[in-house]
Amino acid sequence: MRRRPMTEFARPAVALLFAGLLGAQAPASPPAPGAIPGMETLAAHRAAYALTLQSARDRSSIRSAKGAMVFEVTDACEGWATRQRLTMTLTDNDGNDIDTASDYATFESKDGRRLRFSMVQSGNGAIRTQVTGEALLEADGSGVVRYAEPSAKEERLPPGTLLPMLHTLRAIELARGGGRILTAPLFDGTSEDGAQDSTTIIAGWSGPQPNERFPSLAVLDSARMRIAFFNRDQSNGAGGGASAPEYEVGLRYFANGVADELAMDFGEFVMAGRMLELVPLPGGC
Repeated sequence: MRRRPMTEFARPAVALLFAGLLGAQAPASPPAPGAIPGMETLAAHRAAYALTLQSARDRSSIRSAKGAMVFEVTDACEGWATRQRLTMTLTDNDGNDIDTASDYATFESKDGRRLRFSMVQSGNGAIRTQVTGEALLEADGSGVVRYAEPSAKEERLPPGTLLPMLHTLRAIELARGGGRILTAPLFDGTSEDGAQDSTTIIAGWSGPQPNERFPSLAVLDSARMRIAFFNRDQSNGAGGGASAPEYEVGLRYFANGVADELAMDFGEFVMAGRMLELVPLPGGC
């Protein structure tokens, strides 16, 4: 398994997890031409999360960690514009603080076949990674990604590739129908290596539960899921079963696409994410 330095994120933590629906709080947009069925039910929103250290591995160099994350998705008529901003302060065993930040933005067409992306990661105020470009998919999910940064190049995408918003939709649909496992190549534009294999494990579909902080979620069904991401050169394109994951996230996913109770596993340590704010945003055609 390839490990990244602790000053880097394995990927923007939940960029593909919060294509949120806000139920009756915001009206659904009319279907965009060519949109995949179900895309028109998604609604624009902003979700803010507090991040705290849940656990650290025995040999981890991390003593403590804290942070914050804000995710926004805007209905841009024919596509979804998203932005995720994440900051963390990590304290190592010698007491040194390391400030890290990630700013990730995308535009994904509602037919699930085009993604423009930009991702900047920094540590202690200095830019460490910058990835930009565009991915184009054919009807079977195969396609190409053309990178502009960190260098101009092309990578092929395998058949069946899903983009982030469509992956979110497929996971929710599968959970609602009683499915337990979703495996697919996934491309989100967070690295210059093309698609990753992903495996989503669904723990079952549950009925409404009390929710004093967010009453609009109390009437919704939900499912607990765990999503693992694998490098394709290590998993041999086999859905991630042949190697340890590069990154994992556990969460409670509501029927409307909103997620809470996060557990983001970065390898050396696990961060817990608790939603503090959920606000609908204007947009649509």
